[in-house]
Amino acid sequence: MSLVLIRKTAPTAQWVEALRHACPHLEVRVWPDTGPAEDVEFVLSWAADPGVIAGFPNLRAVFSLGAGVDHILKDPTVPAHLPVARMVDPTLTTGMVQYVCMAVLQRHRGWDAMRAFQREHAWRRPEARVSRVGIMGLGELGSACAPALQGLGFEVAGWSRRAKTLAGVHAYAGEDGLHAFLARTDILVNLLPLTAELENILDADTFARLPRGAYLINVGRGEHLVEADLLAALDAGQLSGATLDVFRVEPLPADHPFWTRADIAITPHNASMTHPGTAAAHVAANIARARAGQALLGQVDRQRGY
Repeated sequence: MSLVLIRKTAPTAQWVEALRHACPHLEVRVWPDTGPAEDVEFVLSWAADPGVIAGFPNLRAVFSLGAGVDHILKDPTVPAHLPVARMVDPTLTTGMVQYVCMAVLQRHRGWDAMRAFQREHAWRRPEARVSRVGIMGLGELGSACAPALQGLGFEVAGWSRRAKTLAGVHAYAGEDGLHAFLARTDILVNLLPLTAELENILDADTFARLPRGAYLINVGRGEHLVEADLLAALDAGQLSGATLDVFRVEPLPADHPFWTRADIAITPHNASMTHPGTAAAHVAANIARARAGQALLGQVDRQRGY
C-alpha cells in the first residue's frame, strides 16, 4: 500500500525523504505518479484538484500538509466517510507566533514610518501608539499567539464563534460579542478557519466597527477578506494599513492593486511553514491510528469545517 503526496507548486524532495524515513514500510509516491489507484491508502495533500482524492477507492484517511483543511473540504467529491486531519506540528505554531508578533510590533513601533524617515534622511520619531490587539480565532494558533503578545505588553482580546476561556484574555464569542470585540481592537489579527459561514467576514461592516485608523493582519485565508472593501477602508482612512499573507488567488497576480499600495505589506503565504522533518512524525502517528481504527490527531469535524 502507498501514500500519495500532492503538492503541485512547491518542491517535494524533502517531504519524500522525511516520509520514507518516518514510514519505512509505506511506499511514498508523488502525484501524478501515483501507481495503481487501488493501492493508495493515504493522501497527504495541499490544494489537490477537485476529483483527484476521490479517484483513490481504498483510502483510509486524508491528511493536510498545513493547519488548514478548507482546500480538502471544499472538494465535494471527497467521500463523506473519510476522516480528514489537519497538520499538527510545533514548528507551524512557532512560525505563526513569530510572524504575528513581528507584524504587530512593526505596526505598534512605527517601523514603516521610521524606514520612510530614513529614506528622507530625517531624524524623526513616529507617534506613540496605544495598541489593543484583537485575535479572531482562538484555536491552536490563536491560543498560542495571545500569551506571546501579552508577554510583550499588549492588551489582548479574542473572538471565536463559540465561547472559550484563555488565561488573561478577554474572550468574546458569537454574533453578540463580535461588535464589542471589534470596538476595542486597534490591531486586528485574523486566524479564523475558513468555513462558508466565515467567508468574507473581513468586510466593510467589520472594518467600520473598528476604531478609526485600526490595522489589519490577515493570516487566516484570502477568502476571509473582501478585497475591494479593504481598499475602500484604506482610502477612507478607516484603516491605516494591513499586513496580508494570504490571498484569494495565489500567487498574487502581478497586476493586482495590492502590490502598489504603500499601506499594504505583502508576504508570500509564509507566515507559518510546515517542516517535513517534524511533520512526517505526525503523519506516521496518524497512519498508525487510522490502521488501528482510532481517531486521528488533528481530526476535523467535517460539519463544522475545522
